Amino acid sequence: MNAIVELSDAHVVHRARSGGLFTRDRVYALTGADLAVAPGETVGVVGESGCGKSTLARVLVGIQRPTAGTVVFQGRDLWSMPAAERRTAVGGTTGMIFQDPSTALNRRLPVRRILRDPLDVHGRGGRAEREGRVRELMGLVGLPRALADALPGQLSGGQRQRVAIARALALDPALVVADEPTSALDVSVRAQILNLLLDLKERLGLALVFVSHDIQTVRRMSDRVITMYLGRIVEESPAAEVTDRARHPYTRALFSATPGLLDPVEPIPLTGPVPSATHPPSGCPFRTRCWKADDVCASRMPDFSAASAPGHRFRCHHPVREDASTRDLVRQNHPREP
Repeated sequence: MNAIVELSDAHVVHRARSGGLFTRDRVYALTGADLAVAPGETVGVVGESGCGKSTLARVLVGIQRPTAGTVVFQGRDLWSMPAAERRTAVGGTTGMIFQDPSTALNRRLPVRRILRDPLDVHGRGGRAEREGRVRELMGLVGLPRALADALPGQLSGGQRQRVAIARALALDPALVVADEPTSALDVSVRAQILNLLLDLKERLGLALVFVSHDIQTVRRMSDRVITMYLGRIVEESPAAEVTDRARHPYTRALFSATPGLLDPVEPIPLTGPVPSATHPPSGCPFRTRCWKADDVCASRMPDFSAASAPGHRFRCHHPVREDASTRDLVRQNHPREP
């Protein structure tokens, strides 16, 4: 089955001011990303803050142009298209749900206008059809019609995020990218929004890219999980494999930090801060915090290796044994002293 979107060796490098007025450092936000998203699947993306998750999300929906590499969208090179054609192709086929609905929605527009805007911009249907679509979208996400003329400031956080989801679905997209869609919500509301996303994915046949620091939620929602570290994809695994059979030490450490309640384990400790994206370490970027690192890790970045399960690959010179339990790793392995 052809991918909806496919990244090949995608890089994003920003320029940031450093010490002097005329000097700018390179910030390596995304490095060598290869990723394909198939119709109907859910891909989860996990990693610590600043690892490149949001940059990857923006590249996937055409908001961020990569510095190098290609983005193939429904079989065509996205950034070789004329600008108007690119806006039509991407805007009409993808939707994005942002982290904070308080800032993602225009606070001066009522819900009706917010949901109608994508239809107006892309010229979908006549006036009556657009109004009908607005009503349909509100019903789809569980918003009462009485809120159609409400402003975002008059809504609860959960209601605002439902508006944001409805707006992302306005043009019947094939792909929706959700960037930390529940992190700004109360705990009591998060489960409702997550269940809504799962229900919509099944009912509408959406492909969903779900970006979150809540890695256990990502595991439960996803078919496939991508682990990112310092701008790089370091592991890609079927969701069923990621908790107990992950091969990259960083993935194991991430999932040990939020264990299940039924089988709690101590987290695998990682020493030291996350390295700077301006001056990343040589070789494997995780080596400065990894208990398995040696001189080989400092000399070169490992290529992807395949695990035994189909679709499971990782980049590590000294991977965790597939049959090694996380509990054993906590007991037997300790971070190196700085």
